[in-house]
Amino acid sequence: MSEIKCPNCGKAFKIDESGYNDILKQVRDDQFQKEINNIKNLSIKEKETAVELALAKSKSAYKQQIATNDFKFKEIIAKNADQHFKDISNKRIEIERLKSAINNFEKDKELAVSNATNQIEKDLNQLKNDIKNQKVERELFEKTLNEKHQSEIKTKDNIIKLKDEEIQLRKDLKLKLSTKMIGETLEKHCEAEFNKLRATGFQNAHFEKDNDARRGSKGDYIYREFDDQENEVISIMFEMKNEGDHTISKKKNEDFFKELHKDRIQKNCEYAVMVSLLEIDSELYNSGIVDVSHKYEKMYVVRPQFFIPIITLLRNASLNSMKYKIEMELMKNQNIDISNFEDKINVFKTGFSKNYSLANKKFLTAISEIDKTINHLQKTKEALLSSDRNLRLANDKADKLTIKKLTYGNPTMKRKFDNLKSGKE
Repeated sequence: MSEIKCPNCGKAFKIDESGYNDILKQVRDDQFQKEINNIKNLSIKEKETAVELALAKSKSAYKQQIATNDFKFKEIIAKNADQHFKDISNKRIEIERLKSAINNFEKDKELAVSNATNQIEKDLNQLKNDIKNQKVERELFEKTLNEKHQSEIKTKDNIIKLKDEEIQLRKDLKLKLSTKMIGETLEKHCEAEFNKLRATGFQNAHFEKDNDARRGSKGDYIYREFDDQENEVISIMFEMKNEGDHTISKKKNEDFFKELHKDRIQKNCEYAVMVSLLEIDSELYNSGIVDVSHKYEKMYVVRPQFFIPIITLLRNASLNSMKYKIEMELMKNQNIDISNFEDKINVFKTGFSKNYSLANKKFLTAISEIDKTINHLQKTKEALLSSDRNLRLANDKADKLTIKKLTYGNPTMKRKFDNLKSGKE
């Protein structure tokens, strides 16, 4: 219960809290309405003042704009006059420039004619020199052909002479030596022929007797040659066979093919060559180098005079094939590298795809959770903003609520609050 004293009669009376709140609400609502009316009146006066001020400013700005336009118009007229004189001056300068350009063009034309004439003379001289050089080259070519022809004739004569000497030597050997000595002499002859050319033509080659009889048989000589990287270029198993005219049991070359083939395989040689004086009257074996690979793989039969040529022939063939072997090995290694690379790429793709799938799943889950969190935070934010607005409005109302406003126009309440204030003091 609250006690309120009437300001007119001075009689005090008591009212409950709800009645007291109603009285306060009536006083407050009346005061608020008066303040709102005052604020409206002030706003109307401020608008009228602002309109009058804006009209005054507009009139002043219009007058100033008119004055400024007059000044700019005069300035444009003066500027156009200056521009006209400048254009005349520029045209005169352009005329002078064109005259100078015409003079330069004439000079350039004369220089171009002179350069073209010089170039034609230069090309003519070059053509004469080319004709002269071609003539010299033709003469050198003809001379080279003649020298090559003479060299071939000389080589042919030397081969014929070598054959004749070999035939004579063979005849002499047959007359002087026994069967064993003939065979040993053929081996020594071949070894001597090889050693003559070892330093010049066979620097990376080995030509040695086959002394390894652990597997039951052995050849006479083994030839092996290597390149600069210690790769074997060629290997040949040699067998030397000879007999004298007085030998009772005549042997044939074919009788030794099987044993020679076996020795080649056991000693890991690429080719097998028989240097033979057997079957001395055979037109086949006397014709030169005989290929018997139709019976035994990579086997040849030659007379002693073709001992060096067969080595050279087989070596050149192996050197040519060596290039292809190296290229094939390189291509094989490259294919292996490509296959390994593709396998690694496939393994990487598989692993990457699996990891990507897992990461993508986790990523989508995280995005979903983030979206949920964002929605929740957005709702929380909106609730807080709404609460903040309501609190701010309540705070503004509480700040504006004063005793003076409550008792304004209500002398009874004003006197009551004044008494309360003086009693506290």
